[in-house]
Amino acid sequence: MSLPEAQRDPQAQALPLVAMVGNPNTGKSSVFNALTGSAQRVANYPGVTVERVSGKLAVEGAKVELLDVPGLYSLEALSEDERVAVDVIRGASQTERRPDLLLCVMDAPGLERNLYLFTELADLDAPLLVAVTKTDQLEAEDKRLDVARLSSLLDVDVVPVVGFRGRGIEELKSAISRNLERPRIPDLEIEFSPLVEFKVALLKERLARAGFDVPKANVRRGLLGEDPEFARSVEDFPEIKEAFDEAVGEIQKSQAAQRQDATPEERYQWAEMVTRAAIERDRDGRPKSTSDKIDSWLTHRVFGLLFFVALMYLVFQSIYTLAQPLMAGIEWAFGKLGEWTTAPLSGAPWLQSLVSDGLLGGVGTMLMFLPQICILFLFIGILEGTGYLARAAFLMDRLLGWCGLNGRAFIPLLSSFACAVPGIMAARVMPDRKSRLATILVAPLMSCSARLPVYVLLIGTFIEPQFGAGWAGFALFAMHVLGLIVAVPVAWVLNRGVLRGSRLPFLLELPPYEWPKARDVWLGVYFRGKVFVKTAGTIIVALSIVIWSLAYFPRSPELEDQLRAQISQADPSLDAAGVEAKLSGELLARSYLGQFGKAIEPAFLPAGFDWRLSTAIISAFPAREVMVSTLGIIFNVSSDVDETSTDLRSVLRSAKWPDGRPLANPWTAVGLMVFFALCAQCMSTLATIRRETNSWGWPVFVFVYMSGLAYLGAVVVHQLSLAFG
Repeated sequence: MSLPEAQRDPQAQALPLVAMVGNPNTGKSSVFNALTGSAQRVANYPGVTVERVSGKLAVEGAKVELLDVPGLYSLEALSEDERVAVDVIRGASQTERRPDLLLCVMDAPGLERNLYLFTELADLDAPLLVAVTKTDQLEAEDKRLDVARLSSLLDVDVVPVVGFRGRGIEELKSAISRNLERPRIPDLEIEFSPLVEFKVALLKERLARAGFDVPKANVRRGLLGEDPEFARSVEDFPEIKEAFDEAVGEIQKSQAAQRQDATPEERYQWAEMVTRAAIERDRDGRPKSTSDKIDSWLTHRVFGLLFFVALMYLVFQSIYTLAQPLMAGIEWAFGKLGEWTTAPLSGAPWLQSLVSDGLLGGVGTMLMFLPQICILFLFIGILEGTGYLARAAFLMDRLLGWCGLNGRAFIPLLSSFACAVPGIMAARVMPDRKSRLATILVAPLMSCSARLPVYVLLIGTFIEPQFGAGWAGFALFAMHVLGLIVAVPVAWVLNRGVLRGSRLPFLLELPPYEWPKARDVWLGVYFRGKVFVKTAGTIIVALSIVIWSLAYFPRSPELEDQLRAQISQADPSLDAAGVEAKLSGELLARSYLGQFGKAIEPAFLPAGFDWRLSTAIISAFPAREVMVSTLGIIFNVSSDVDETSTDLRSVLRSAKWPDGRPLANPWTAVGLMVFFALCAQCMSTLATIRRETNSWGWPVFVFVYMSGLAYLGAVVVHQLSLAFG
C-alpha cells in the first residue's frame, strides 16, 4: 500500500461508510437485508465483474451507507472476489473510500473459525464492531454465548442478532451509531515478535508525525518485505526512508524476528481459547446434531445423489407447471393491448405492424421470461437458505472430479441455469486459472432460462398433446440435464488436451440446516428479476424490432397489388381472407429474412429444418429468447406471441413441407431442443467470456465447438427419426 492510499480521504462523502465483513455462510446477507430492506443498490466494482451491494439505513436519526463486502476466510486473497474485498477492507481500493467502521459478522456455532479472520482485521488498526448471528442455533445445542465475556476478550462491542427474525437489529443500529461517534480499535493479546512490534510502533509514530495514518498491520508487512509497494512509497520521504531501512536491517539480523507475524497456529490457538471462554455448555458431550443425522442420508454417495436428481427434477417440473398461469396472464394482457393499438394506426400499416408485431411483441416476449426466471431463483434461494446448496456442491465434486473440475464449479454451473453471464462471472471463485477457464468454457452448456421459452413452446406443441404432462415435465428436465451430461466429458477433454489442468483439492464448509429466510429469498428473486428486465430486456426488444424489419421489408403498395392479383388469378376459388393469407406468406418469403433463410436451408436439411425453422435459429444467435417472437413473425401470427400462444402452436402443428409432409413432429421438436441446449446462441455470453478471459480466442472457440455439437446433435436426432420411421 502506498502512503497516499493509506491516508484517510479528507474529502470523504458525507455519509459514514460501514463495511460488513465476514466468512461465507455466517448470515451476513440476512443481517444486511434486515438493516437495509429493499433500499439496496446492486452494481459492479469498476473494472471487475464483482458485485457491489450497498444500502442506506438510519441510525440514531442519521443516515449511514452500509456496504456488503464479499465473504472471505482470510485477508490472504485468492479469487477476484476476495481481492476486491481485501482492498476495500484495507482502504486500498482505487474506487472505494476507506470504511469508517468494519462490522464483522460471525456465526455463533462457527465462532472459532470466524475468529481467525477477526484477528487479521484487528491488525489493521481500524474501528471494529462485531455482530454474532445464529445464537438460536447455539441454544438448540444446549449452549449459551456469554456476550459480555466475548466483548471483553475481543476488546470491541459485540451484539447478538438473529437477522431474519429482526432480533437484535435495533441494538445493532445503536451500536453502529455509538462506534461511529466513539470508535473502538481492538488491541488483542496475541504473541508477536517483540523486536518487530517495537520497530512497527516507532515507524508508525514517525509516519504519524509526517501526517500519514497507516495501519499497524501495513507497517508490519512493509518491514517484513511482504509489501514491496510500501517500501517504494517511502523513497520520497528521506527521514522515513532512513528509519525504515534501519528497522529492516535490525529485523533481518535478529534470529528472534524471523517469526514474521503471529502464525496461523497461534491465531487458531487464540481463537480456540476465546471460544472456550465465551461459549458455555449446559451439558457435557456433544450429541450428534440434527444436521449430522440428515447429512448421513443427503450426502450419501448413492442415496444423496438419487435425492439430488429427484430434487432437480421436481424443481424443473415445477418451473414448467407453475409458470403457465402467469405466462397466460401476460399473454392475455398483451393480446388486449395489441387489439387497442390496431384501430388508431390502421391508416399506416407499416407503423401498425411495427407497434403490434415489433414493439409489443418484443416487450411481451421479454416479460414472458420473467415468471420462469423468478421461479427458478425462488428455488435457488430456498435451497441456499436451507443449506442444501453446499451439500449439492459436495455431491457434485464426486461427479465432476474425474474430469478435472471440483465442487467449487457447481455454483457457477448452477448459476448458469438461470443465465450464463452471472455463471461465468461466478467462476472467479475458482482460485486456479486453468480450472476457472475450464468452468467458463463449459458454463454456457447449462440450459439457461433464455432457452426455457423455446423448450416450453416445442414441448407444449408436440410433446404434451401426444404424450401427456408427465412426459412434458420429463422432457424439460432432460433438456436441462443434457447440458450437464455433455459438459462433463467436454471439461475432461479441455483439461486433458487444451488446458492441461490438474484437479484441485476441494474444501467447503457445510452450514447447519435451517429454514430459509423468506425476506432473503424474496429480495434475491426481486433483485435478479429487476436486473434481467433492465439488462436483457432492452436487448430482446431491440432485436425483436430488427427481426420485424427484416421480415417486413422490402415492401411497397405496388408489390402488394401485383402479388394479390397473381394469387387471385392462380386460384380464383380463394376468398378475400384466403388471398390475404397467401399474400402474407409471399411477402415474408420475399423479405430479407426469408431470402436469408432460403439461402441457408440446404445446410440445415440434414437436421430436418426448412428455411423457416432455419431462419428462426439464425435470428436467435444474438439472444436465444428471440426465437419465439421470430417464429410468430415468420408464421404470420398476431403480436401477442409467446411460448404458450395457442395460435403459434396450431400453426406449427399444421405447417407443411412443399410436398405436403408435416413440417415438424415430436422428433423434430427434440432435435430443435437439442440444438438449443448445446448451441452458443447468446452474444452477451460470448462478450462476457471475452471480458473474463481478456481474449477473443476463447469466445470464438466456445462459439465454434458448441455450434458444432448442437448441429451434430440435431442431425443425429433427425437421422434416428428416419431410421425408426
